[in-house]
This record gives sequence, C-alpha cells and structure tokens, in this order.
Amino acid sequence: MNNKIAWFHWLPRILCIAAILFVSMFALDSFGSGEPVWRQLVAFAIHLIPSFVLLAILVLAWNYEKIGGIAFIGFGLLTTPLIFMHNYAINNSVWVSLSIILMITLPFVLVGGLFLLSHHMKKRRPLII
Repeated sequence: MNNKIAWFHWLPRILCIAAILFVSMFALDSFGSGEPVWRQLVAFAIHLIPSFVLLAILVLAWNYEKIGGIAFIGFGLLTTPLIFMHNYAINNSVWVSLSIILMITLPFVLVGGLFLLSHHMKKRRPLII
C-alpha cells in the first residue's frame, strides 16, 4: 500500500472516531438535572443511541468501505432535516440551525465520501503498457 492510499485509508477512520466522540459529548447533558442517578443513567444511555448507530456503521465501513461510505452519507443526509427542524424550533434562527448542521451531520457526509474515495483508490488498477 503506497503512502497516499495509506493516508486515505486512515483519514476517514480517524475523522469518524473524532466525530462520534464529539456527538457522544452531547449525551453528558443528561447528568446534573436533579433527577435520581438511575434516571440520569437511563437518559445518558438513550442519548448515546445515535453514537452506537454511528459506531455500528463505522465497524461496517472498516471492513466494507463502499457500503459504509454510502451508509454514512445516508445517515448524514437523512438526519439533517430532523436536526435542523429540532434546532430551529428551539432557537428560531436559520443561521444557527445551519451552523449546527455543519457541526453535527456534515462530518459524517464527509467521512462517507472519504470512505468511498478510499475504496475507489484501492480498487483502481494501474494500466500496464
């Protein structure tokens, strides 16, 4: 594996792990609400469901880059309207809601594209003349 292919092999994996950790940090808001500890733990687990879904897609993409890349792009594009509507209902600002979309869903669309690029680079065969 040459250096360029190795770089594109690891880049989507590292970015995806960082993005999943970033999304997982939002689950921490379930603590400190004055609820009993067991309810806070249940709320924490519920808030981590998207992270578990993303982790499952990462495991899939790690072994099957093309399928995983398509899954990440699909996840990012399908969750964009939901996250936008939720945030717009809270803050009534299109620009704030769009900036939240850029932080939360765009990284997974980018990661999906990078997985597809990595798959393409590995499958491309050089012409022998």
